[in-house]
Amino acid sequence: MTLYAAYGTNLDPARMGDRCPHSPLRTTGWLQGWRLTFGGEEHGWDGALCTIVEDPIEQVFVAVYDVTREDEVLLDSLEQADSGLYRKTKVRVATLTGEQVVWTYVLDAFEGGLPSAMYLGILANAAEAADAPVDYVAALRRRPCRSIGL
Repeated sequence: MTLYAAYGTNLDPARMGDRCPHSPLRTTGWLQGWRLTFGGEEHGWDGALCTIVEDPIEQVFVAVYDVTREDEVLLDSLEQADSGLYRKTKVRVATLTGEQVVWTYVLDAFEGGLPSAMYLGILANAAEAADAPVDYVAALRRRPCRSIGL
């Protein structure tokens, strides 16, 4: 097993249970020194894609999963890491039981662009399902998004 930190739609334990059935949720925590952003608008089907970038004064809520090797290979395919759209990187997550070294995906594209309203809603719902703080979820719901037809 290896530890994976989800910050996007994989925050939702039910979604991860469907995608990676052998990889249970271990804990939640904060990826300190990083911020949630969007990029690679040309790669998304309806807007920019979720990613993280280093930022010394920000933090991102994450769900940490124990991922089996079998599920990791499947997740790499689902997240398009095997095609180069996302790359894996090691990060430190602050949890209630201490700091843990985990891996996560980072978009290999320029930052910028707006996500669709639907994608942002799915992301906010996933954070809510993972018991993210109410103010974190509210901030996600207030983020700017693409208007229909753009």
